[in-house]
Amino acid sequence: MEPTTVSRDRRQDASPVGRLLRDWRSARGMSQLDLALHAGFSARHVSFIETGRTHPSRQALLVLAETLDVPLRERNRLLEAGGYAQVYRQTPLEAAEMGHVRGVLQFILDRHLPYAAVVLDRYSNCLMGNSASGQLIAAVEDPSLVTEHTNYLRLALHPRGLRHCIVNWEDVARHVIRRAEHELGRLRDDPTAKALLAELREYVGPLQPPPAALTAADLLLPVHIRRNGHELRMFSTIMTLGTAQDVTLQELRIETFFPADEASEHAWRALAAAAVT
Repeated sequence: MEPTTVSRDRRQDASPVGRLLRDWRSARGMSQLDLALHAGFSARHVSFIETGRTHPSRQALLVLAETLDVPLRERNRLLEAGGYAQVYRQTPLEAAEMGHVRGVLQFILDRHLPYAAVVLDRYSNCLMGNSASGQLIAAVEDPSLVTEHTNYLRLALHPRGLRHCIVNWEDVARHVIRRAEHELGRLRDDPTAKALLAELREYVGPLQPPPAALTAADLLLPVHIRRNGHELRMFSTIMTLGTAQDVTLQELRIETFFPADEASEHAWRALAAAAVT
């Protein structure tokens, strides 16, 4: 039995596509039988792909990736691991052919005024923003953190970012680092994501554990900002483009901020009016 075991290990080592497929299946909490039933294959065929005993076709990989809801960037990796060309393109947002998309995104941002709204990439770097988003980050303690593509995760957690004016910073930090762990931690073999996540962990340090019971902050995170005598309580929502067939578009995040009470709504409108005048 020992030689058989060694041979099987070697096959697995020689099958990167099988390892990737198994990793995604495990991440989705599916058994080989579950995946096979949903994809229209036999469990034996799925097992043979994962162990390297059979080489999957390009179409089989696409069907399995769709069944596992694998992100488009990772579907390209899966295809490359199987020896096939990438299917999903990655078009920079600033490219000429993205002009219509930029117009739609700017429409969404502008219609959200007088409240802040931004378009973020997969690292939470700001690609686009409305005028109110500039007011939101104007309170940053270290102006060097505000760049052409300001990173909103860094802005919230950096000791010289917005930390000094966020009254409930520990609650915000706990939520933001959990979001970072989820979004950046799943970017496999991505040195940029790995370095950013390590940086953010250093800023946060040890935090008190969250309450055992579900709270409103688990659904909508309240952010309480105190700035120049103004009290702003707000929450944010994040939208994605659900039917995108381009890697860049699928990874975009549209984050919109809302006042959490009537007093904050009046304060935010007053700040917006003052900025105009």
